Amino acid sequence: MSTYSVEMFTEDEQAVLKPYFTNLDQPVFALVNLPEVVKGALFARYSRSPKSLRRLFLDEFVGDLDLSGDLSFDATIGLRRAEELYEKVFFEYGDDSVAQLGGVHLACEQASNVLTKVLEWGRLMSYLEQSTRYLSYDARMPNGHYRYYRSPEILDSNLGARYIGDMDRIFDSYAAMLPKVQQWLTQRYPQEPGDSDFVYRQAIRAKALDAVRGLLPASSLSNVGIYGSGQAYEMLLLRMRALALPESQRYADMMLEELRKVIPSFLRRVDIADRGGVWTKYFQDTRSDTQRVLERIWPDALAPQVTSNDDEVRLVAFDPEGEDKVLAAIVFAATRLSEAEAMERVKRLSHEDKVAMFHAYVGERENRRHRPGRAFERTDYRFELTTDYGAFRDLQRHRMLTVDWQPLDVSLGYDMPAVIEEAELDVEYEETMERSRSLYIDLARTMPEQAGYAVSLAYRIRYVMQMNAREAIHLLELRSGPQGHPSYRRVAQAMHREIENTAKHRAIAAAMSFVDHGESDLERLESERRAEQRRLRVL
Repeated sequence: MSTYSVEMFTEDEQAVLKPYFTNLDQPVFALVNLPEVVKGALFARYSRSPKSLRRLFLDEFVGDLDLSGDLSFDATIGLRRAEELYEKVFFEYGDDSVAQLGGVHLACEQASNVLTKVLEWGRLMSYLEQSTRYLSYDARMPNGHYRYYRSPEILDSNLGARYIGDMDRIFDSYAAMLPKVQQWLTQRYPQEPGDSDFVYRQAIRAKALDAVRGLLPASSLSNVGIYGSGQAYEMLLLRMRALALPESQRYADMMLEELRKVIPSFLRRVDIADRGGVWTKYFQDTRSDTQRVLERIWPDALAPQVTSNDDEVRLVAFDPEGEDKVLAAIVFAATRLSEAEAMERVKRLSHEDKVAMFHAYVGERENRRHRPGRAFERTDYRFELTTDYGAFRDLQRHRMLTVDWQPLDVSLGYDMPAVIEEAELDVEYEETMERSRSLYIDLARTMPEQAGYAVSLAYRIRYVMQMNAREAIHLLELRSGPQGHPSYRRVAQAMHREIENTAKHRAIAAAMSFVDHGESDLERLESERRAEQRRLRVL
C-alpha cells in the first residue's frame, strides 16, 4: 500500500506539465523552466487552494503562459559546464558561500503537521503552508482517504486498524461539526446591510473553520511550498535525516532526489559517509547524549508533566536596562561616540529627553510596515508559552527569532473555543479529544516518535520564543490583527502587555502602535470587505 495518494493526469496534461515539474507522480517535486514571478504567484495561490500545485498550474496558470516559447527553453543547456565549475569550487575547495547563490522552488505535498514543523525549521528559507483557516478538511483525497498521514510503522503494528478507525472517526466528527457551527454562526451574527452574500459567507466560513480546526489531528496532511538556497536545503536535509521520525527520513530522501535534478553539486555531500554522514551523526549523537545525561540526573523531568494550569504567556527573561540600551544604540549610530560613552550619556538624560529621542527615532508610523531601525535589536525578551498546537503552528513560522518546543503530547490538556461551547457542541468536541488522548497513550507505549500523529491540534504544547524588540514589533502587530485567529491574537496581546507591565519597557511598548487589543466577532469580515473592494476596483 502506497503511503501517498498519486494524482492522475491525462496524456495531454502530462505533456503540458513535464517541462515544468521534475516528476508527475511523487509528493515532492521541483519547479523548473518557469519565470520567478510565476513560481512566486503559484506558491502564493497554493496556500489557500485545496488543489495540488500541478493541478493548480493546469487549472489557473497555463492559460496565461506562452507554452510554445517556454518549451523552446532547455534548462539543461550549459548545465555540464556549470556543474564542472561548482564541482571545483564548492566540493573540492569547500567554499560554502557558493551554495547560497543557487535556489530552488520545491513543492512538498502530503506532509503531516508534525513534519511541516521540521520543514519550516530553517531561518533562511521562505515557506508558504496550506492554511487550516481557509480550507476545510472534510473532503477526501483521490484515493478515497481522509487527509491524514498513514504511518507505515503504525499500520504494520497491532494498532494499525485502530489508528485508521480512530482517525476516520475524528475526521467524521470534524466534517459533521463544521456545518453545525456555520449554521449557529449565521444565527449569532446576521448579515449586515451592505455586505454581499460572498463576503458574509466567507467571514462565517472562516470563523467556523477557526472553531473546528482543534479537532484535526497532527497527522493531518498539508502542502508546503519552499524556496531556499542550496546551502539551506543541505542543512535542512541533514537535520531531517538525523531525526528518529521515519516520515522525516523518508521525506528527506524524496527531497534529495528531486533537488539533485536541479542543483546536484550543492547537495553532493549530503549522503557521502565522511561528509554528510558524519554531520548527521553529530546531530544524532548530541541529541542522544543529552538525553542520557538528563535521564541520569533528572529522570522525572523527562516524563510528561500532567497539568493544565500553565499560564498561557509568561515573560521569563528581559533586560531591565533594555530601553536605555536601545537609546544608546540610537546614539551610537548617529554620533561619533563609543558604545560605552553613549550608554553613560543616555543614563544621565531626563525622562523627557529619553521620550523625545524614542519618538524621533520611531517617527510617525502610518502602518505596521513602517518599522523602527536596528537600534531596537539591542534588547530582547524570552517568553514561555503554553498554547494549543494550532496557535503554536502559526507562531512557529516566525523564524527570525528563536523558537524551541517540547514534544507534542496530551499531558497539558486542551483548549475549547468559546464558539463550540456557545453552540452547545462541547460534548461532541470532548468526545473527539478523548479519542485523540486515548490513541496517543496507546501509541506512545511502543511508538513514541509516531504517537504525536494522534494528538488533536486543540491540545496544548509548551514552547519558548525569544526575540529582540524589533522582531517583537513585527510579530505582535501582525498576530494581534483583528483578522487573526483568536488563539494567537490572545497570545500577541498578552506578550505586548508583558513588555509594558512586567519588563516596564513602556516606550518600546508604545512604539508598537499597531498592536490591536480590540475584540472581533467575525475576524475575517473586515478583511473580506477590503478584498471585495480591491476586486471591484480591478473590474
